[in-house]
Amino acid sequence: MNSVLTPTAQPPDLARFRDQVEEVLARFLDAKRAAAHASGLPAETTEILADFILSGGKRLRPVLCLLGWYTATATPPPAPVVRVAAALEIFHDFCLIHDDVMDHSALRRGHPTVHRVLAARHRHAHPPADADELGAHAAVLVGDLAFVWSDELLHTADLTPAQQAAAWPLIDAMRAEVVHGQYLDLLQGIAPGTDLDAPLRVIRYKTAKYTIERPLHIGATLAGAGLALREALSAYALPLGEAFQLRDDLLGVFGDPTHTGKPNLDDLREGKHTLLIAHALRKADTRQRELLRRALGNPDLDERTAARLRDLLTTTGARAAIEELIRDRQRQALTALNDLPAPLAARHALHDIALAATTRQS
Repeated sequence: MNSVLTPTAQPPDLARFRDQVEEVLARFLDAKRAAAHASGLPAETTEILADFILSGGKRLRPVLCLLGWYTATATPPPAPVVRVAAALEIFHDFCLIHDDVMDHSALRRGHPTVHRVLAARHRHAHPPADADELGAHAAVLVGDLAFVWSDELLHTADLTPAQQAAAWPLIDAMRAEVVHGQYLDLLQGIAPGTDLDAPLRVIRYKTAKYTIERPLHIGATLAGAGLALREALSAYALPLGEAFQLRDDLLGVFGDPTHTGKPNLDDLREGKHTLLIAHALRKADTRQRELLRRALGNPDLDERTAARLRDLLTTTGARAAIEELIRDRQRQALTALNDLPAPLAARHALHDIALAATTRQS
């Protein structure tokens, strides 16, 4: 696709941004491991959480936070801002761990989910059902620990009083938004329907704001940016966040697990009321609608029936409708960069991130 922006300046070093975040995470987690073994408290939860945090991931949120700083200053982010960015990554892990419990997911980043790891560790001493329940309950606690660690990183980031006063309201808003988005997501799963606004509302709060908008806002605000820059960043971030989640919804059904690192049956088995499903229900005939309502949400859904659902999602035009929405949101995000009051190098980086986020296969 031809973009509306053809940047020529070299972008900031996003690979270096990632490396800086990884360095902060590694030092922080090494200290947590040492403290857990020295304290006499159960080290298992610390080890499992540390392993999960370091198991991979795109590090999109911390990179965007650092890019928000760069957008406002055209300078590399200092150590306190990198620490805030690392805290956003651990907050993301808190969200993932709880989300996987709610969705009964088996894989994350190509590895067993935290609740599955915990269940497996205790299966030798408990019946399978009891081990699974223990794993789910313990994973909630591990997710809570991730929230605590994220908060600790934020409180020890050595921000100035002015930075704290400006950034904390945004951090608090991000936390509340993603929790409300997750709650809306749970409600939508109860009775999938043809309403297109409801799944878009989930996307706005569960993904678009927390994944793209708030990290950019937080980084820019730490640099002293005002409301005008934040609003310009939102014009880019919100459509991009919607496109990002819509791509994720397609990958959750049509993706190759060897690339995505997670199964392509989970969303169907959970009966997730995504925009993809809403479009299919709108366009399906009576027979197709019956298959959707019977198969969606079946925890024992097999690959053969899943293949029929994928074919239905294609033949009804639902898949094509989502692809078109992704292209539309991508265009909106790229167009917004033309009016972004930021260095060309920053716009270049945001341009590349938008393309990668909307065309990814994992």
